[in-house]
Amino acid sequence: MTTNLIKSSEYRRLFLDDVPLLDVRAPIEFNKGAFSQSTNIGLMTDEERKQVGTCYKQQGQAAAINLGHELVNGTAKQQRIDAWQQYIQLHPQAYLYCFRGGLRSKLTQQWIKEAGIDIPFIEGGYKAMRQYLLQTIEAATIEQPLLILSGITGSGKTDLLIQRNEAIDLEGLANHRGSSFGKNIDPQPTQINFENNLAVQLLKQQELSSKFTLLEDESYLIGRSAIPQDFYQTMQRSPIIVLEEDFDKRLTRLHKAYVVDKSTAYIHRFGTEQGKQAFSEYLLNSINCIKKRLGGKTHAELTVLIEQAINSQFNRNDLSAHFDWIAALLSHYYDPMYQYQLSKKQQRVIFTGDHQAINEWLSSNSSK
Repeated sequence: MTTNLIKSSEYRRLFLDDVPLLDVRAPIEFNKGAFSQSTNIGLMTDEERKQVGTCYKQQGQAAAINLGHELVNGTAKQQRIDAWQQYIQLHPQAYLYCFRGGLRSKLTQQWIKEAGIDIPFIEGGYKAMRQYLLQTIEAATIEQPLLILSGITGSGKTDLLIQRNEAIDLEGLANHRGSSFGKNIDPQPTQINFENNLAVQLLKQQELSSKFTLLEDESYLIGRSAIPQDFYQTMQRSPIIVLEEDFDKRLTRLHKAYVVDKSTAYIHRFGTEQGKQAFSEYLLNSINCIKKRLGGKTHAELTVLIEQAINSQFNRNDLSAHFDWIAALLSHYYDPMYQYQLSKKQQRVIFTGDHQAINEWLSSNSSK
């Protein structure tokens, strides 16, 4: 059996270079957590893995290996080899891994080699690579300090972040825009995948010649994605720059994000009638999520405005009524909440300005 092995010392390069990875774990393992550059073509199906695992516990390793060979044999075996070969032909620089870099990696490697292709497997497998990424997050703030971008709702923080090389868009990694109206159509990543992707972005930031990593001022939870606790605590101690924007521009930006872009996305995904229904439910569910914080009277008033705006949009093709509830939401909820939160962090603020001023400040202060 070949021992073509990628050592753990290569992990950093694997993630920095986005090396294609062939994940031969079962689908249930892959779906819990993986890496963005990995593709799952398992040695065993979920059911086969379950049977082999039960056999291992009851009868030991030798019996489990024999059962695995019985289950993955003949046509099933050839189909998996063919799928691996096809993947490797498309990604000739790929490496493979299983959970611990053990039997499944070695057997997969052997079968592929017998078919005429030599592919390395990764020492330690998924478990060791995952641990490496967790350690990366733990050490990240030592490697490179954090700078936090704050700004009132609708000020365009994400627009600014995605223009800056020194920035990481945490909301982008979480696939959620952070606010009660921040839910996207596609589901959020698993917590494990959110952490894995954050760690890879931090590794890539460390390769840049920047004095700091720029992050948006976030809550601990972005939707249901939790920022790692120690990393979040460091964010809460880091210096802040504040992005300012006038009310009308904020209103226009949120109207586009909450209404124009979102309704278009729902209709594109689900079709006209189902999309309209899904978009309407998105708006009403979002306002319901903050009912307690709004108070019953304000929540009821905003709900009426949203329902009227939906009716105007879909019956008269007029989106302008949506400005009313967004403006009220800013005035009665988001703006007071932001001002209160910023007042508690004022001692950490080191610069304040509009988009141009912030960009100029960052360009002057980010290089080492």
